[in-house]
Amino acid sequence: MADLERPERLQIMLTAEELAALENWRFEKRMPSRSAAVRELLRRGLAAEGFLTASQGAKSQDFGILPDSEVSHGSGGD
Repeated sequence: MADLERPERLQIMLTAEELAALENWRFEKRMPSRSAAVRELLRRGLAAEGFLTASQGAKSQDFGILPDSEVSHGSGGD
């Protein structure tokens, strides 16, 4: 097997809605793959102003890609 240009693998879990948003953005921007789309979004995010570090005690679930109003947080009522 040939040497990989990117030998590190990053695996993430997405909701169906987050994956749909990623796919929609990817196709709109004509990105060649999900990986390329994620790398471009990471590049843009890291270049953006206003985010220095995560707050202490932050959990993975605190970092979604859709606004809270669009993400399902489980079943049940208020």
